[in-house]
Amino acid sequence: QVQPVESGGGLVQAGGSLRLSCAASGRTFSNYAMGWFRQAPGKEREFVAAISGAGMSTYYTESVKGRFTISRDNAKNMMYLQMNSLKPEDTAVYYCVAALRVSLVKTSPNSWGQGTQVTVSS
Repeated sequence: QVQPVESGGGLVQAGGSLRLSCAASGRTFSNYAMGWFRQAPGKEREFVAAISGAGMSTYYTESVKGRFTISRDNAKNMMYLQMNSLKPEDTAVYYCVAALRVSLVKTSPNSWGQGTQVTVSS
C-alpha cells in the first residue's frame, strides 16, 4: 500500500497559481492510481482530479477543468497538482489519495494524505 504525503499549500491571491505535491512511499507507486480531493469547512468532500498509474489517463471535476493539471513522476514517486487561475472557491484542505485503479479514485481511495491547506484571497 502506498502512503501519500501532501505539500505545497499556502495563501495566494485570486488569479494566482499554486503547485501541490504528493510524495508517496512504496516500491509499487506506478501500480496505484492517484488523485486529489478537497474539503472546505462545512462543505462536503469533493473530488478534484485523478491520474492513472502510468499517467496516461487524467480526469477532472468540471469546476477545475482548464485551470488545474494533474501529473506524476513515477521515477520520483511524486504526483502533482498545478493550480492556475485560482478562485476563492478553491479554498480548501487538499488531500492526496491513492487507489487500485483510476476508476476507484473518486469512489473508494484506499490511502489518504494528511492534507495541505490552500487559501485563495479575493
